[in-house]
Amino acid sequence: MNKDLLSVSDLGCGEIEQLIGQALHMKHEGAPPFLSGKTLALLFEKPSLRTRVSFEIAMHQLGGHAIYLSPDEVGLGKREPASDVAQVLSRYVDGIAARTFSHETLLALAKYSSVPIINALSNLEHPCQALSDLLTIYEKKGRLDGLTLTFIGDCNNVANSLFFAASLTGMNFRIAAPLEYRMDNTVLKQGMEYAASSGSQIEQMRDPCEAARDADVIYTDVWTSMGQETEAEKRRLAFSGYQVDNELLALAKGDVLFMHPLPAHHGEEISAGLIDNPHSIVFDQAENRLHLQKALLARMLLPDDSEVLSK
Repeated sequence: MNKDLLSVSDLGCGEIEQLIGQALHMKHEGAPPFLSGKTLALLFEKPSLRTRVSFEIAMHQLGGHAIYLSPDEVGLGKREPASDVAQVLSRYVDGIAARTFSHETLLALAKYSSVPIINALSNLEHPCQALSDLLTIYEKKGRLDGLTLTFIGDCNNVANSLFFAASLTGMNFRIAAPLEYRMDNTVLKQGMEYAASSGSQIEQMRDPCEAARDADVIYTDVWTSMGQETEAEKRRLAFSGYQVDNELLALAKGDVLFMHPLPAHHGEEISAGLIDNPHSIVFDQAENRLHLQKALLARMLLPDDSEVLSK
């Protein structure tokens, strides 16, 4: 595994499968204190519920410690440049989980840090979310290869990471969005290259009903992400026909899974009450952030020659 996890594409298919297997083992069997004496810095520019709590509890359950660094305390890129912050923290901690506005900030942290950097969310990707989502799908379906994952809505950081994760593991990926909110061409080209190797079928379309038809998984996210608040009304108008509701789910397979990374805007991207639909596994997703991140932290913070994870 690379020193850092900045993108899902930093992993190969085999590494993703190993993480899922290790996460499931830890979920059902527990885990020894692999990370006793280790410290993880949570360097956050954005607020968080699931990301902060899951990382803190993951470190605690693995015998380590997490320290939360708020935006006001650090002033990343304002009070201190990312290069200085990375070099200072490298002298104190064993790893850094960074939640940033700009992906460029993550790249700077990784360049100057001598300890692993984990992307806990940037404007480009959210790899921990996507990897946890694949864990949840595998847990429910027993496989990934050949399944069809449909994403309805904005081609945001979560969509990008899911696209890479699907195309690396042989899942078919459809995304339905208005023309002006379609996937970035660079991201699309990169994912298509992975799909050519794995056999994934990739489709980008405008009609959410067409995208939902016979899907194994329907996934959506908020139309307006953090930092886009001034565009909220414009986005509500653009995505008004992209709400996921019971009628849309009915177009998918009978055992379709409905997923959302949370927080959700009820009555916008999802209809009221959909989160409690029998097909919804939204809260299973949230729980699995903890288990996948435990597996990820053990892989990234233990020495390369450690044998504990192979037992």
